[in-house]
Amino acid sequence: MTPSLTLKQLTKTFAGFTALNAVSLTIAPGERVALLGHNGAGKSTMMKIILGLISYDRGEIHVTGAAPGSATARANTAYLPENVAFHPALTGLEQIRYYLALRGENPAKAMDLLDRVGLTHAAKRRIGTYSKGMRQRVGLAQSLIGHPKLLVLDEPTSGLDPVSRRDFYTLLDGLAADGASILLSSHALTEVEARTDRILILSKGNLVAEGSLPDLRRRAALPVALHITPQADKADVVLAALPEATPKDGGLHILCPQEAKLPMLTRITALGALIADLEVLPPSLEDIYSHFSKRDGQ
Repeated sequence: MTPSLTLKQLTKTFAGFTALNAVSLTIAPGERVALLGHNGAGKSTMMKIILGLISYDRGEIHVTGAAPGSATARANTAYLPENVAFHPALTGLEQIRYYLALRGENPAKAMDLLDRVGLTHAAKRRIGTYSKGMRQRVGLAQSLIGHPKLLVLDEPTSGLDPVSRRDFYTLLDGLAADGASILLSSHALTEVEARTDRILILSKGNLVAEGSLPDLRRRAALPVALHITPQADKADVVLAALPEATPKDGGLHILCPQEAKLPMLTRITALGALIADLEVLPPSLEDIYSHFSKRDGQ
């Protein structure tokens, strides 16, 4: 199958500043990919090139098999910015009907799109009365027009409440299952940690890491945290058996290298009835992101 997005040694400079430095990556149909990076890392530049809004200096890029900005690429790609803007005097229904007509689609599909993003109840209200989260959902409904093969989403859950965020990712899961590829830029690392297939980390225009979360954990080789809750009045006994532990959050905390995790667990479980509970806390995506960004001089 043709990749939804292919970058080969993509480079972009602005007045001597390198915004993207020989970035190469491929996104397959149905793949959910998170794009992470600090402000100025190159995320926005990459997205603008993908959308055909700015040119690039060197390398290659193919968007659904076509040149970025071409009629084919535009027809197959949807974009949702962090801060969407719509005419405040139009209702949500009128706005989506208008965009459907612009795309040559049947405007009667508007209510179904609004229903998919949870806006049926407000479809006939003016957008000027919507909250930021509701406007974001109008933008998501717009991005679904035409069954795009590639969705480029920039901080898409900005302004959404926790329930709406959950529903949003459930919708993305359904789109990916139907074959749509998703490139999602976000600072909400805990959100994307469990809802993406692969993670890209940009730093100073360089792609410093990519892979699944387990892949990145192995490469980063960060320590694993073990949180032990001793039985009542047994903390001193447990601490004597585990002198590397430190008191924390009402229990005992141990940081150990990945290769020492199983031997440490064996020592802890050997304490048997002295232990009330044990939590194994692998490095979070935030820990991994910080590791690879610092490695690049951040």
